[in-house]
Amino acid sequence: MLITHDTRCSLDTVVDLVNTAADDDATPDGLPDVAALADFVRKHEISEVGVLSDFDLSAVRKIRGRFAGIFAATDARAAAGMINDLIAAAGTTPRLTDHDGYDWHVHYFAPGASVADHLAADCGMALAFFVVAGEQERLRRCEAPDCRHAFVDLSRNRSRRYCDSRTCGNRLHVAAYRARRKEAAG
Repeated sequence: MLITHDTRCSLDTVVDLVNTAADDDATPDGLPDVAALADFVRKHEISEVGVLSDFDLSAVRKIRGRFAGIFAATDARAAAGMINDLIAAAGTTPRLTDHDGYDWHVHYFAPGASVADHLAADCGMALAFFVVAGEQERLRRCEAPDCRHAFVDLSRNRSRRYCDSRTCGNRLHVAAYRARRKEAAG
């Protein structure tokens, strides 16, 4: 599956957005205030965003939950329905642009759109490409029992199980190794 630069940026953005949600009392919300949202926008180089407000923060948190639902979808039909609703509500308006030193790429948000509509349109379309390509199962959650972060499995054989093999994957492999050694030592 060919993934263009702008689609990859949108995928990274939606994964990071979903992963800002608080999992439990131990993991606080990664978007606690407007300043954190502004940092998120800056980090992900989200273009054409004006002054952010509490309204924007609330709207982004709502679409974050809707994106989380897409990652939890059990089949392509369910994911497609959620994506269709998300991008329709955002008022998608595809247009070509070559801003900030990037080659031509497509923006799906309407000019002057809120940051929430911007994210819903561009990130929703990036996820839609996976459903269209029959690759919806690549939208996953980490299998580490104490993690559950979202990620997109871009491995060739669709075998990635953890959001980060150096942390979650390695931690579980080390724990399994120690358990085997302990059992062998009896």
